[in-house]
Amino acid sequence: MSQNLAPARVQTPGKILSRELEARSWTQKDLAEIMGRPVQIINEIIRGSKQITPETAIELSLALGTSPEFWTNLEAKYRLHLDFPISQ
Repeated sequence: MSQNLAPARVQTPGKILSRELEARSWTQKDLAEIMGRPVQIINEIIRGSKQITPETAIELSLALGTSPEFWTNLEAKYRLHLDFPISQ
């Protein structure tokens, strides 16, 4: 029996962050104020132009009640997918 498997779709950490903000009815500005960071940083993460650093992962975890590892793992898996897509 042959199956055609489609490659897994890997979402950006920013997309997941955006969905989390929507679920909480928070704006990027709300999160930026909670984290004490410029809103531009949050926007760049959501757009995917800025990576989540360990420091930012800690700040996100404190603001959102998650673990820093959640965010660093998302970032690492996404970057790995960019460097080595499953379809190769």
